[in-house]
Amino acid sequence: KTRGIAVGNTPDVLTDATADLAVSLLFAASRHVLTAGNQVCDGEWKTWEPTGWLGVEPAGKTLGIVGMGRIGKATAKRLVGGWEMDLLYTSRSDQTDMEKELSGRRVELDTLLAESDFVSVHVALTDQTRNLIDEDAISKMKSTAVLVNTARGEIIDQDALVKALESRSIFAAGLDVTTPEPLSADHPLVKSPHCVILPHIGSATHASRNAMSEIAVDNLIAGLSDQPLRCSVT
Repeated sequence: KTRGIAVGNTPDVLTDATADLAVSLLFAASRHVLTAGNQVCDGEWKTWEPTGWLGVEPAGKTLGIVGMGRIGKATAKRLVGGWEMDLLYTSRSDQTDMEKELSGRRVELDTLLAESDFVSVHVALTDQTRNLIDEDAISKMKSTAVLVNTARGEIIDQDALVKALESRSIFAAGLDVTTPEPLSADHPLVKSPHCVILPHIGSATHASRNAMSEIAVDNLIAGLSDQPLRCSVT
C-alpha cells in the first residue's frame, strides 16, 4: 500500500478441489490406503488377512473442522452429507448456515479436539495459528483420531505429530502441506506408516489451475494498465 503496488490473488476457484483432497486424505489415512498399496507394489502381499490393515470408518462419527471458511464448509458438506457425521467447528464467528444446514456446533478448539474422531485443518496461517496444533493440542485428541491438514504446514507442530504417531496416541495423519516443502526422504513423517503425505496438490485439477491462471493473467493485464485488479488484496 505504501508504495502503491497492486497485489492480486486467485480466490474461490480452488475451494472444491481442496475440499475433495481433504476428504481423500481423510480416507487414505484412516484406511491405510498408501501403505497397503505399497505392500502390493513391493510384492509383500501374500494373502487376505482377517485383521490386516484395519482402519477407522467415518460413518456416524464426529468431524471437527478447524476454521469454517469456504474450504472448511465445502469439506463439511461432503462428509456430513455423505457419511452422516456429526459436525463440530471452530470459527471467529457463528456460521449459522452450517448450523442450520448441517446441524453444526461451534465449540472451542479444546472441545473439538477431545470430541472429534476426524479433525480437518482449514485455518489461514497467522501468528495466532502458527503451531496451533501443538503437543498439548494433540494430547487432547482421541487415540483413534485422524488428523488432516490441507491448509499450511506451519499450523501443525510436526515434531509433536511425529511423537504422537510413534506413540500411537492418535491413529493417523494425512498432510497435503508440510514445513518445509518438500520434507527430506528420511524425515520421520515421510517414513511413518501412519502418515500420508502429498506434494501440496490441493488445487491440482485442470479446472482449478485453469481458473487460477485466467485470474492471474487478468490481474497482470489490469495492473500493467493501471486498472483495478479483478481480484485484489490491497
